[in-house]
Amino acid sequence: MNFPIISSLILLPTIGAFFLFFTKSSEKNNNTVKYVALFTSFVNFFLSIYLWVLFDQTTSEFQFVEDRVWIENFINYKVGVDGISILFILLTTFITPLCILSINNSIKNRLSEFLIAVLIMESFMIGVFCSLDLVVFYLFFEAGLIPMFLIIGIWGGTRRVYSAFKFFLYTLLGSVLMLVAIISIYWITGTTDVVELYKIGIDVKYQNLLWLAFFSSFAVKTPMWPVHTWLPDAHVEAPTAGSVLLAAILLKMAGYGFIRFSLGLFPDASEVFTPLIYALSVIAIIFTSLIALMQEDMKKLIAYSSVAHMGFVTLGIFTLQQQGIEGSIIQMISHGLVAAALFLCVGVVYDRMHSRLINTYGGIVSIIPKYSVLFMLFTLAALGLPGTSGFVGEFLILIGAFKKSFLVATIASLGVILSAAYMLWLYKRVIFGEILKNEIKKMTDLSKSEIFILSSLVLPIIFFGFYPEPLLRTTEISIENLIEMYNLNLNSNLKEK
Repeated sequence: MNFPIISSLILLPTIGAFFLFFTKSSEKNNNTVKYVALFTSFVNFFLSIYLWVLFDQTTSEFQFVEDRVWIENFINYKVGVDGISILFILLTTFITPLCILSINNSIKNRLSEFLIAVLIMESFMIGVFCSLDLVVFYLFFEAGLIPMFLIIGIWGGTRRVYSAFKFFLYTLLGSVLMLVAIISIYWITGTTDVVELYKIGIDVKYQNLLWLAFFSSFAVKTPMWPVHTWLPDAHVEAPTAGSVLLAAILLKMAGYGFIRFSLGLFPDASEVFTPLIYALSVIAIIFTSLIALMQEDMKKLIAYSSVAHMGFVTLGIFTLQQQGIEGSIIQMISHGLVAAALFLCVGVVYDRMHSRLINTYGGIVSIIPKYSVLFMLFTLAALGLPGTSGFVGEFLILIGAFKKSFLVATIASLGVILSAAYMLWLYKRVIFGEILKNEIKKMTDLSKSEIFILSSLVLPIIFFGFYPEPLLRTTEISIENLIEMYNLNLNSNLKEK
């Protein structure tokens, strides 16, 4: 196939943003602006579905590869997909149009500029999951900071500037070390081509330092404990669409990076630092779950739950078991859908009451029953109820963890109980109880567009909960190949020693 489908997926949102750039933002043409952005994102979504249909699930090779010289004898623009990356591309293209649809009344000023930031963000995020060159990956990985910084800093809440700068500095500082590591890899091997590096392998004596450099970036972006403090601030101040993009996709870049680079390029170092990952993951699961129990702000509670769920992801990845890594990928996809839905649910009541505090609400089940039902489904998915996608991911991760360490898996299992505690506690306080404020009685139930958005998220959560086979089949061969390559490099390095 000669059609550059990957480059089209990356460029199409930017082309849509380019058209919006020349559209003057005013209340009269806000709908036009929104329709252009929607059309662009939906076309990109259908293009990604077409990519999934064409994708050959029987091979672990990278497919639809585009390799062009960018800077002679240094950087190639090289992109492609395998069974691991294609699911993240689908998640990105699915969430973005829902984000755009959700902007009804929440963004009133500079709507076209906001949508430009969202579309450019989509381009960068897709680029991250497709990159097969370390420099190209780094450029896309870091470029995503800029639109998110603007989204939080311009359209955020009262403490938006503080939160935007905290988010930017934390993630940038972590990534500086990764840039040094990429330059070092080029100096050691003479290439930044990921496929070539898999074949060549990196000398064991350099691996530990390089692994730590990559880890510094991925740990902040995941975020792992103790470098997670930027996330609650960013989520609280970001507009609803910004929170959705941040939770659903941006956090997944680091999980993807761990699988693609930490395991793929540095097997010996990954083996050395696995206990560290286990320790940090378990602390994240338990500690942030306990903090979530104490929150009075709905967005902060969901933000801390995201840190706990990503703790499960990092735990599953470093089990180096088929079930563990498969579970981590499904958990990331599931969390992307569920977290997006929960933040949208908070956005719905915030638009009506202009408060995120839990004690503002209570007894709204009798006022907005449709909302209450959908919020219940997302709450149950977040705590990993069987029949939802959240259960599949967590179950597979814990199976993988039990194979490696009974103690770690047992402690991590407590996180499942704690997630049930804080999510049900949240639901009880917001939905049930007495109506204490008269303003609540004036609340209106979900509009048609809100029902469409939330229903669009319910369907895959329930579908993949009962039938995860399409996800497992897509990733299976690529993960098998990754584990095989990991063990092969590990054994060959041991023989050399």
